Amino acid sequence: MANAKPVCSLFHSTFHDGIASVFHRSFSFPLLLILLIAFSGSGYANSSKETRAAARSESAGKTVSSRWAKGRLLVIPRAGLTAMEFDKATKPYGVKSRRRLNGLNAHVYELPDGVDEVKVLDKLKKDRRFKAVELDRLVEPAQVVTDPAFGNSWALPKIQAPAAWDIATGDGITIAILDTGVDGTHPDLAANMLPGWNAYDNNTDTSDIYGHGTKVAGTAAAVANNGAGSSGLAWNARILPVRISMPDGRAYLSDMAKGIRWAADNGARIANISYGGAESLTVQSAANYMRSKGGVVVMSAGNSGGLNNFPASNAIIVASATDSKDARASWSSYGPYVDVAAPGVSIYTTIRGGGYGYVSGTSFSSPIVAAAAALLFSINPDLAPTDIDQMLTATAQDLGNAGYDQYYGHGRINAASAVNAAHARISVDRTAPLISIASPTGGTVSGSVPVDVNYSDNKGVVRVDLYVNGRKTIEDTQPPFAFAWDTTTLANGSYTLVAYAFDAAGNQGTSSTVNVTVKNTVADTTPPTISITSPAGGAVVLGSVPVNVNSSDNIGVVRTELHVNGKKVMEGTGSSFVWDTKSLADGNYTLVAYAFDAAGNQGASSPVAVSVKNTGTTTNTEPLPQINSFNLRDGQNVSRNQNIRVTADRNTRKINLKINGGIIAAANGNSLSYRWNTSAIPKNSNITVTAEAFNAKGDATSRTVTVRN
Repeated sequence: MANAKPVCSLFHSTFHDGIASVFHRSFSFPLLLILLIAFSGSGYANSSKETRAAARSESAGKTVSSRWAKGRLLVIPRAGLTAMEFDKATKPYGVKSRRRLNGLNAHVYELPDGVDEVKVLDKLKKDRRFKAVELDRLVEPAQVVTDPAFGNSWALPKIQAPAAWDIATGDGITIAILDTGVDGTHPDLAANMLPGWNAYDNNTDTSDIYGHGTKVAGTAAAVANNGAGSSGLAWNARILPVRISMPDGRAYLSDMAKGIRWAADNGARIANISYGGAESLTVQSAANYMRSKGGVVVMSAGNSGGLNNFPASNAIIVASATDSKDARASWSSYGPYVDVAAPGVSIYTTIRGGGYGYVSGTSFSSPIVAAAAALLFSINPDLAPTDIDQMLTATAQDLGNAGYDQYYGHGRINAASAVNAAHARISVDRTAPLISIASPTGGTVSGSVPVDVNYSDNKGVVRVDLYVNGRKTIEDTQPPFAFAWDTTTLANGSYTLVAYAFDAAGNQGTSSTVNVTVKNTVADTTPPTISITSPAGGAVVLGSVPVNVNSSDNIGVVRTELHVNGKKVMEGTGSSFVWDTKSLADGNYTLVAYAFDAAGNQGASSPVAVSVKNTGTTTNTEPLPQINSFNLRDGQNVSRNQNIRVTADRNTRKINLKINGGIIAAANGNSLSYRWNTSAIPKNSNITVTAEAFNAKGDATSRTVTVRN
């Protein structure tokens, strides 16, 4: 959903339970309703659009829309995607900055001013080099205002917490509260508090800036048996505060993902997030990282009261809200993403500033589920995240339609039944994961190759490795596991792919081998070489001057040029030019020849200085020879014993035949026949063949073709 609000009552933020009771007895319902409306009118919900926009912009340090950060995308590349390929994919849209989210394989991608992030999103989502691309949406804590007359605390007895406490109270387990901060001085929280982190400001200030996080923390793990206030379900668990919100209570998905990663790396087994956002692939990626460390993430379903048609996620446990009669709260969102239900109406909990009050919303269903997970982990710390999923859902009280439904998920949790299931389930996992390579399945590949895998495990897969020719090439620790295999650094040829999957117990599953052929077109970066063989440096020339060149290339020369005094005067495909000097003034001239290959690489000869002297001399008018026939053509595939025939006009006195610039045959007169044995030449090679015809003076013309062996 685009916006989710924390689910809690603001009305009792300054009232203790006794005062609240007196308040309820002393005022009529109409007056109470007026006060409730007046109180809610002072909050964020009824502030002007201009005020809200200014607060958002100032708080975030980034221009925001009503639902996401403008000009920002969250991008998750496939494991193994090179920085070059990443930049190549995003280059058409420009970039102001790209940063990685605290070690997650997710990047915050800032677009240049004026670039529409929604249009870029639509294009990048179609690019198979990325697992996911999404907007950095804003989510709000999910809270509603309720009447304290709903009565005393009912939630814990409803889920059979007292019976669960006979076995577990959350000892030794840490619950991270990703929220608006937590009042660490509250008398019912202080004993369970740990030092935390502020993901929004990147510091250690985790004080409750908005008032929501303290209510959530108390619901999960307020201290018991201290003679005051309320009790959380996991009252011996530790509270790890992680502030993810701006001052107005809203949070970016990117800060939420950072907070999950930090919590996972700092001892939390459960991360509770009483916000929407469970459908975000970036948040799911962070939640999968938490699961790879053996923990779980629990989130609120939201308080829109309507259907959210989000797909179910294996990464996050999502909780809807029920009342004291096990009915769905009217404002509790529902859909196929809901896993379980938990009490969320008139929940008595801690309030910022040391007080207590009744609150409602899925913001408080979520920490009850998180606390239940803490009870299970405290019984058996070796339980896998999939064990927690299974125990909470299998032992839930089925509500609504029989079996799973989108209002209650698998049902309202039963803490006692779940704890008993955990107590009975102390076993060693010896089951290996199953894995197969879904694509490629064979054939020819090139460039950056997407490698997709199918995998499963009774507990959950935490890592997948890709091996190429028996050597580990890429490792992915963040589900959904997928790779980008860079073949551009490999020689063309045959390769084998094998994927290995690992669970938390170290069991290994192996895929079948996939055989592929790598065939990349290697860019030609080698320039041709060329030299001027005649005239020699310092020569005095006149009239029509034969300029002979010798050129070669690793693949083949396709064009030569003659430059005089820095200006191109002739071009061709042969090994000689006839430079007409008759119209030039006598003097010194510099000749440079250039050779080009099909890739556009260029080679230049050393300069040759000559002197033109046409004045006072008699020009020899011996005509240039002409080649009449040459039986080879460009692109021709030649045979092992190829016959070559060349004929020229009657002015020809000699014919030379050259292979790749070297003379292999010569004949006096105006014809040449030669049988060429190509067996020593590598297969599929490009070869230049040149026929040169000379007149009596030594002037020459030539014709060059490129053939393939």
